[in-house]
Amino acid sequence: MNKDSSAYLPIEDHGVIGDLNTVALVGLNGTIDFMCFPDFDSPSIFASLLDAEKGGSFSIHPTHDGMKHRQLYLPDTNVLLTRFLSDAGIGEVTDFMPVEALKEGHELIRRVACVYGSMEFRMQCSPRFNYGLSPHKAILVNANEVQFTSEGPDGIGLRLKSTVPLQLAEGDTDAVATFRLKTGEKADFILEYVTCDTPSAVDLEEFVTHHLYETINYWKDWVANSSYKGRWMEIMNRSALVLKLMISHKYGSMVAAPTFGLPEEVGGVRNWDYRYTWIRDASFTVYALLRLGHKQEAKNFVDWVDRQCDDIKDAGYLRLMYTLEGKLELEETVLNHLEGYKGSSPVRIGNGAYDQIQLDIYGELLDSVYLYDKYGAPISFDFWNDLRRQVDWVCDNWHRQDEGIWEVRGGKRHFLYSRMMCWVAIDRAVKIAQNHSFPLPNRWVEERDSIFFSIHHEFWNEELQCFVQYKGADTVDAATLLMPLVRFISPKDPRWLSTLKRIEERLVSDSLVFRYRTNEAFDGLAGGEGTFSMCTFWYVECLAKSGQVDKARLYFEKMLGYANHLGLYAEMLGLKGDHLGNFPQAFTHLGLISAALSINDILEGKENKRKI
Repeated sequence: MNKDSSAYLPIEDHGVIGDLNTVALVGLNGTIDFMCFPDFDSPSIFASLLDAEKGGSFSIHPTHDGMKHRQLYLPDTNVLLTRFLSDAGIGEVTDFMPVEALKEGHELIRRVACVYGSMEFRMQCSPRFNYGLSPHKAILVNANEVQFTSEGPDGIGLRLKSTVPLQLAEGDTDAVATFRLKTGEKADFILEYVTCDTPSAVDLEEFVTHHLYETINYWKDWVANSSYKGRWMEIMNRSALVLKLMISHKYGSMVAAPTFGLPEEVGGVRNWDYRYTWIRDASFTVYALLRLGHKQEAKNFVDWVDRQCDDIKDAGYLRLMYTLEGKLELEETVLNHLEGYKGSSPVRIGNGAYDQIQLDIYGELLDSVYLYDKYGAPISFDFWNDLRRQVDWVCDNWHRQDEGIWEVRGGKRHFLYSRMMCWVAIDRAVKIAQNHSFPLPNRWVEERDSIFFSIHHEFWNEELQCFVQYKGADTVDAATLLMPLVRFISPKDPRWLSTLKRIEERLVSDSLVFRYRTNEAFDGLAGGEGTFSMCTFWYVECLAKSGQVDKARLYFEKMLGYANHLGLYAEMLGLKGDHLGNFPQAFTHLGLISAALSINDILEGKENKRKI
């Protein structure tokens, strides 16, 4: 592990901006230390969050010490302000990316302003192409423009424009500038694709101002489309905004997280690449978007799922994750030249779990289609035909072993969650067929009921009085919390309440939930991890549905206190409240939205009245 961990900001000390193609992480210190460009799954150009020396960054900060740092979003937008406060003056950096829905995108805009006093700033733009593997050249085109060109196979070209003079540094690979601003003065920087058609540096200020207002209005208009008017509005809108940032405008798919390699335990080996679309996220995504009134995003996601089902044709070949485009180019490799966040290696790109057998994905797939078909728009017969073949395959294969929801690498087992989601797959297919009067094979109902009895008989531990993680186990699993949420069992059924109690005893620490105990033999990986934030929100929702709404609201609001200063969550929480894993994590924010909706419905007396 790198002894100089001070070179790395805490994961939670970041905001995120994006253009619906990719995102950039902006630190509280004004440094962009992670960005893949031009797309989510493109190689990184800035990744000093994963290697302070070799990763590359884009920093803007005052030259004198003793600054206080503050960071906030303009309300209901993804426009980020980073402030530097001192007795000598107040500085501010406004970071945003014009979204592709308005123009082509592929531009990062940073506006530096002096709010009060007089402040000297230093800017350093140090791209490192192809995950820091490819060398590059920097050319000073004129006093206000530098062009960076990768000499690697990517061949990418970037252009930095500025309203202040630029110089080359670090062996002519970086662009730097030192400049002083007085009250009311501004300096603008644009980093863009070399093919972007933007004005010369002379006209940059007007261009930046125009696109700042345009971007602000885009995000405010998008939030205004939300139909949610219940409790915790600001938190719900922020979660929706960060989810929108992770949806590809080009394809309609959503990344699980826009980062790779951030550790589940500092110094540990659980460092994965989440820049892909998990079929598992489908039902959670469609549910959240529909409940919030964002039907277009739900439609785009279901259309993407439709294309995957159409492409695979043969039943049983659905994979648990795809690239944003829908391809299977996810071979896992290790970037040995990067030391990892605070020395947490290996840093992986690609994901070796992509070819695992995980039976639960059919349940999430059919649940998402069922929800959209009922509350969005009716699905086509051709889509139904593709799905029907998948359901027939589930009927033939639900009894198989698999690697389970947590993508463990310790071998296959009969996991309860996987079997339950096979039940969901067939159950939702039956409901879709009934809603449309499509032909309904008798076998579907028979197999669904067989799974139901299998779970109640083979996964119930009489001694522990709970449903267990896998057949023959004496351990519990936080994924079991989804049993009442997918309506497999009543949230007030005695067997479920007994299981919930056992989960509380073994996996819950105050209100925080571990997904399982990592010392169990089935896991197959060394090291540990923090509490899983998504599971905490599942737990809260189960409490609310079981009749413990006061406890649910208390734990939910306590969990809100673990968000970072901007309302964002990573995948996990460490013992000190530090954020762990990739950031921000879509699944966590989906869980937050679902829990808030359930609690709000119960408190408003709408639980049995709502449409979805």
